[in-house]
Amino acid sequence: MIDIKVKELIAIGASVIANCHPCVKYHVGKAREMAIDEKEIQEAIAVGKIVRKGAADQMDKFISAVVKDNKES
Repeated sequence: MIDIKVKELIAIGASVIANCHPCVKYHVGKAREMAIDEKEIQEAIAVGKIVRKGAADQMDKFISAVVKDNKES
């Protein structure tokens, strides 16, 4: 079973990935209330940013392929 600290760090990363401003604010605040180390909070944010960037890059490639395919039709 995942402990509550890890769940909160996952929630922070997921909030970043989802681009949810209120979610990030809530979960970072909750993590601080739980006395989760600031370095761990920052690491969860950094991981979320990496995943979000990877997803955005893949979406950009997908969009380019769709646009290219539609021009050829």
